[in-house]
Amino acid sequence: MHIHILGICGTFMGGIAVLAKAEGHKVTGCDANVYPPMSTQLEAQGIRLIEGFDPSQTSLNPDIYVIGNVVSRGNPLMEDILNRGLPYISGPQWLAENVLQGRWVLAVAGTHGKTTTSSMLAWVLEYAGLAPGFLIGGVPQNFGISARLPGTPKQDANSQSPFFVIEADEYDTAFFDKRSKFVHYRPRTAVLNNLEFDHADIFSDLAAIETQFHHLVRTVPQQGLIVVNGNELSLNRVLDKGCWTPTEKFGTSNDSVWSSANEADDGSFEVLMNSKNVGRLTWKLFGQHNRLNALASMAAARHAGVTVEIAIEALNQFENVKRRMEVCGEVNGITVYDDFAHHPTAITTTVAGLRGKVGKARILAVLEPRSNTMKLGVMKNALPESLKEADLVFCYGANLGWDAAEALAPIKAKATVYDDIDAMVLAIVGEAKASDQVLVMSNGGFGGVHQKLLDALATTQQL
Repeated sequence: MHIHILGICGTFMGGIAVLAKAEGHKVTGCDANVYPPMSTQLEAQGIRLIEGFDPSQTSLNPDIYVIGNVVSRGNPLMEDILNRGLPYISGPQWLAENVLQGRWVLAVAGTHGKTTTSSMLAWVLEYAGLAPGFLIGGVPQNFGISARLPGTPKQDANSQSPFFVIEADEYDTAFFDKRSKFVHYRPRTAVLNNLEFDHADIFSDLAAIETQFHHLVRTVPQQGLIVVNGNELSLNRVLDKGCWTPTEKFGTSNDSVWSSANEADDGSFEVLMNSKNVGRLTWKLFGQHNRLNALASMAAARHAGVTVEIAIEALNQFENVKRRMEVCGEVNGITVYDDFAHHPTAITTTVAGLRGKVGKARILAVLEPRSNTMKLGVMKNALPESLKEADLVFCYGANLGWDAAEALAPIKAKATVYDDIDAMVLAIVGEAKASDQVLVMSNGGFGGVHQKLLDALATTQQL
């Protein structure tokens, strides 16, 4: 089959392209922004990429067009596909019908932590010899790739692994299917990490998102398992709408099956199952959010047959995900981090996690409010509180529909807003000193600010 993917350079659609190619399909694709690293990754797979959405691409005569949710009505290629009555399908539906069907799907949903928890879960299954397939919205450093088909498990060299781990996004499927993507995946094991208001561009309120999460709950079979964060009232409301599947809670609630204790300064902690110590996890990650992610991944892996002991061994060797508190470099004792945090809650947990790691060292938070929700200003009033653990805050305020300086006024003594990235870099470099931790947070490329900072720090060091 020849599939042509519209919006191929997004992480999710690019992952579909890789999986389709591995399944033996001919794959081509197009996007408005065909540039590295996704373009080079796809081209290395032998996937032809076309810049833009010109209607002439229908001359490729694919068997079906796979449509990403970045494509809307008015897109010239999409309009031509509609006018000609050509076959098309959403990315999530194509994935469900051609890759996930018949497999044991382990889906990780939630406002935060999906990528990290999915990566942990895939790694635990891999370490246990189960050779899972996966599609994750980031690059787990234990694998170096974001998507692959299931492989051959160690236990049976003559079969293909049934397991597939997927990051289950609540964002809408396509312009013609406004259900959340995860409704298509039909998981046997579902992880509900957390749930709060986000994606203000498509959801009117938290209740609307809770409805979509309940649609997901409705698809999990009676013989499946729902692993749920017991600390989240919103998830309790979702389950109260009706649940037909066994559940296991993690967190600090009284009815949690999975919890943690005796957390140490090095990030290690005891894993408790039904209040009984079942082992100690000693790894490189920090923060309560990552402890919860680990508990969720262990619960889901146990449902797939992995013992807690093996899961702990695996997570002891977990290398995290690119752009999750990733060290970009260190110059003159100043460390620069890259993190994907793009929501006040994620910012809070990221800064708190770094504070737990570095103690009293100064944290210079560098923020780009870039997500659709942040650009709309829905979460702007929560920003000051989310940055309270930072010593200084540098915010890139260009292209916003609201005044970042006004929003950050409660912490104006330590916060400065810039409309020019280069000017902001100069200000950061002028302020930074040995032992400082520069934490860059954005869900985009942020104009290459990470390397600009490292280059400017190196130049300043030489002077």
